[in-house]
Order: sequence, then C-alpha cells, then structure tokens
Amino acid sequence: MDLKLRRISRIAINALSPNKPHHAQWLITRKCNYRCRGCNVWKEQDQKELSTQEVKRGLDILKDIGVVEIVLSGGDPLLREDAKEIINFSTDRFITTVYDNGSMALKKIEALRNVDFVAISIDSLDEKKNDFIKDVPGAWKRAMKAVKGLKEEKINVCVTPTISQLNLYEILDITKYFTERGIPVWYCLYSYDRSCDENQLFRIGKPNDDLLIKDKQGMVKLFDSLIDMRKKNSRILITDKLLKVTRSLFSEDKRVWNCQALKNFLVLDHLGRIAGCHNQNYVGTVFDLPKIWNSKKFKELRKTYNDCSQCNYLCYIAYSLHGSPFGNMLIVKDQWKNAKLFISKD
Repeated sequence: MDLKLRRISRIAINALSPNKPHHAQWLITRKCNYRCRGCNVWKEQDQKELSTQEVKRGLDILKDIGVVEIVLSGGDPLLREDAKEIINFSTDRFITTVYDNGSMALKKIEALRNVDFVAISIDSLDEKKNDFIKDVPGAWKRAMKAVKGLKEEKINVCVTPTISQLNLYEILDITKYFTERGIPVWYCLYSYDRSCDENQLFRIGKPNDDLLIKDKQGMVKLFDSLIDMRKKNSRILITDKLLKVTRSLFSEDKRVWNCQALKNFLVLDHLGRIAGCHNQNYVGTVFDLPKIWNSKKFKELRKTYNDCSQCNYLCYIAYSLHGSPFGNMLIVKDQWKNAKLFISKD
C-alpha cells in the first residue's frame, strides 16, 4: 500500500472513529500584512512562533489523536519562510486547507500544489469596498489575480467572503460570480469577542459598527436564498443543516446547537497553545495533548463549552454539527458531487 493510499485509509478510519477531535485550526503565525477592519490579529503581531520541527511534531500529535481535517491560518500562514515544508507535511496527514488574504498565494504557489483547498478571502466584487474592508490598497486586484492563477495551475481554490452588514446584500452576487466560474464558495460570518481575559487564546476584536449585522431579516432572506441555490449549485460548500441552524440565530435569536469545542475540534495558536476555541483561555500545549485529552479537566471543560453562547463563528458551528462520525457521513452525503475536489491530488 503506497503512502497516498495509506493517507486516504487513515483519514477514512479516523473520520468514522468516535471520541476524536476530527477538526483543528492552527494559526501557525501571528504575522500579517493586512489591516482588516473586522480583525484584531494584525494589531497584536508576534514574531515568536514555533520552529518548523516543533510544528511538525505537533502535527504528528494531532494525527495520532484522530484529527482528520486541519485549517492552517494566521495571520497569513504563507508569510512563514518554512510554509512549503509545513504544508507538505500536513497534506501527507490531513485534509488540509490553507487560508490566504490573496497577497501571498501566487508568490508561494509551489507550497500549495498538494493542498486540498486554498481559501482566498474576498469580501466584495466592488474593488473599493473590498479594499476598504481589508484596509490595504490593491487587495482586491491581488486576490482576484490569485484566484485566477491558482485555478489555471489546477490548484483547488475557493473564495471565502466574510458576511457582514457591509456586503450582506451582495453575497448572492459573489456566490453566483465565482461558482459560475467553477470556484467553490465557503462563508465566514462577522463576529467579535465577548470576552477579554488576558489568557484568551487570541483576540478577534470588539464590535465594528460598519460590519455589525443589523438587518436580521436580510440575513434570514440570504440563508433562505442560499438553501434554494444549493439545490442546483454544488459549489456552495456549506450544508443545509448549517444554513438552517445559523438562520435561527437571526430569525428567532436562538441557538439550536451546542458547542462541541475540545470534543469535535480544537484551536491552536502560533506558540502551540491549545483551547477549545479562540474565545476561551488556553489550557495547555499541543505537546501536552496525549496526556490531557482524556483528562478529568478536559471532560469538565467540554461540559462548560457545551453551554457556551459567546460566538457565532461559522467554522465552530460547522465543527459542532459535523464533527462526529455521523456528522462526517452527512458531509460526505451532502458533498458527494464534490468528492473529486478532495481526492484529485491523490
């Protein structure tokens, strides 16, 4: 059995194994070259980060405890000089997505040859609006060029707009524009921190009046439209279940799910510290995981997180809904038409 087949087999086995953290987000750097208005990371940059070998050791630990899918982000992970080495190491072990603001992908294209997805952040089809949100002139042109270049190089690329009040009414247009050109779309949802503990894993920031979603009925209509669009458009990479659950936040001001942080998923920062999500205080390091994952402390934390209502980050909601073996099977059923996107590199 060759390496690629072993990778597929291991991922399939882990995805169907209970009591495993199938998803992980690792912010492998705090370095960032943008000043996005909805983000605080660039305000708290840190030149310190784990070494290449430490990141690799951490990735092997995540593999051993059952992680199936990993998102490498930051800051911008492609700003690391060792990005190619880390990404290749990751793609041998996980379904790997790399986030980029659109500025680095073409410069580091050789680092992205084997990833399952490169997620490029584009928040508007309007160049001026997009650059206002990113607070960097030329951001839109670079991101659009990156999407085109990656597709031409046959590297799986998707676009990830962050839904906010500023772009709420053009999300459908963004979706149509890219999916009609064969580019899948995944969504983020503007949110902000409700906590301010100094031991919080990392901070996104406080409410931004420009971005804060005020039109709740507009959000309900958007989710209804996306649910309808998905009947004919398999390039919309979000499940109906996730859309309906998130819709309830705006239609009923009600959370109809329980957070599964430190159960289905975990988050890591640039120093290898871990938490259930970034809103929570860090509770150890990736190197401690083999000893503490099944500890009494973690079992108690899972109960606390289960009742948490601090955030509405789409990725955390998705992992909570789809991070179990049954949830993974639902994703496979939901996205079977897109299976070739995940296995074409193998």
